[in-house]
Amino acid sequence: MRTEPTWRIPVGILALVAGLTVYAVVIARYAPSLIGDWPVWAQTLAYIVLGVIWIRPLRRFLIWMETGRWG
Repeated sequence: MRTEPTWRIPVGILALVAGLTVYAVVIARYAPSLIGDWPVWAQTLAYIVLGVIWIRPLRRFLIWMETGRWG
């Protein structure tokens, strides 16, 4: 376990917040015009997928924040 603080954690948290903000704004701006005419069930499914898809690359990012390595 780490005994000294590292710069990667605060920088990583700020990058994560900034990245999720940009992702949310892009989805909120462009998704309604693309899927607005779909049936409600399909829109719901699309927003669920878009809401969960950002988690996929998060594992390697969290590993980098803790260890400094990407794998």
